[in-house]
Amino acid sequence: MIKKMDDTPPPVCKIPDKEKDRYAKLQSKFKERFGHDPIIYARAPGRVNLIGEHIDYCGYAVLPMAIEQDIVFAVSTNNSKEITLVNQDPSYKEFSCSLENFTISRSDPQWYNYALCGVRGVIEHMGAGSVVGFNALVDGSVPKSAGLSSSSALVCCAALATAQVNGWTLTKKVLAEVCAKCEHYIGTEGGGMDQAISFMANHGMAKLIEFNPLRTTNILLPAGAAFIITNSLVEHNKAATSDFNIRVVECRLAAQVLAKAQGLPWRETRLLGGVQKQLGLNFDEMLSLVKETLHKEPYNKDELCQLLEVTPDELALSSLSQNTTHVTSFKLFQRATHVYSEASRVYQFRTVCEEQPTDALQRLGHLMDESHASCRDLYECSHPDLDKLVQICRDSGALGSRMTGAGWGGCGVSLVESKSIMSVLTKVRDAYYTPDPARAPLTKQALFATQPGNGAEIYNN
Repeated sequence: MIKKMDDTPPPVCKIPDKEKDRYAKLQSKFKERFGHDPIIYARAPGRVNLIGEHIDYCGYAVLPMAIEQDIVFAVSTNNSKEITLVNQDPSYKEFSCSLENFTISRSDPQWYNYALCGVRGVIEHMGAGSVVGFNALVDGSVPKSAGLSSSSALVCCAALATAQVNGWTLTKKVLAEVCAKCEHYIGTEGGGMDQAISFMANHGMAKLIEFNPLRTTNILLPAGAAFIITNSLVEHNKAATSDFNIRVVECRLAAQVLAKAQGLPWRETRLLGGVQKQLGLNFDEMLSLVKETLHKEPYNKDELCQLLEVTPDELALSSLSQNTTHVTSFKLFQRATHVYSEASRVYQFRTVCEEQPTDALQRLGHLMDESHASCRDLYECSHPDLDKLVQICRDSGALGSRMTGAGWGGCGVSLVESKSIMSVLTKVRDAYYTPDPARAPLTKQALFATQPGNGAEIYNN
């Protein structure tokens, strides 16, 4: 039997020639801090989601690609059964703890807590009673709090490093599933997209990622397609607020109200995708059902309790999360409409890539524009600065532009013709970054073209 690539461990590779200077500096700084060379380097890329925003945790497929920017751990083992994490960025404080007894704070999501999520996830998956301690110098080129999955890349990189130093062989698929679950330790109820693409990406390809069970399909983008990342420089830490989890809960409530209205077992219902699967309806039919069943005005807790025939305490247990019990108003119609329409756009995007019509780039751009409008107006997860930047990208020659990632700031992704990359970059720079004294010095890190990169890897020293 031929193994699928997802059923193999992350590859052990040589450091690419174009990266040797970076790794030489990392090695030198590691030796300066710890007194010896690292034994391995673990790397996990960030990602940009091309389309399919806020639907993975509803049970629907998404279509991201890994970017070239990544998180890297330079690692050596120690004899102390402790982990020491040192960040190359001096604004992030150093951290050490015992691997036999540590906590992960939900109320104070420091950078190292994301790393600890990956460490704990792998240890618990292996059921390990004894683990090897290690030192790690962490370097990152993924912009933070920008919607490019820097936090999940940190989780994945830490998990990979932990498995490697302990000699545990885990496949990409298993690592992705472990990391998707263990990020919940810090309070983020995501759906698994970020971790799946970080481990399973293939150079030059986007990925259709489906869930329950996790499976991936390579997507060949049309010839001439290129992507530009634009950071609005509005930062948003999704673990530090309840914005993200409120949307998760609103989708869960919408699924439960729809299920009860259709006579389905609503208490076992968690996902809008699950409702569609049980009813056997297509996306247009689900959108019609949403219009017939849910009203546009926000729901309050009393109304939800009446609809679901539960007490407020039962509602909290069946539907809410720890950091959303204070919420009193829920927009079910808008969230469900976004999810079903966005899920449909993902499959339309795949079909265009597979069929490659002559106007493929224009069609993909239109789908990305529709996606942004839905995120902005129905899911309300954009930001005025990000909306402005997306429009500037379109005015500068992008065929389509949308927010990407959790939102409330962060990045946009724009589809451009490869021959137009420099023209679009220049126009966006001059319109959004250069006029602002605070943004101008950050342009190089905030505005760049990227191509689909590899998934997580181990480099030997």
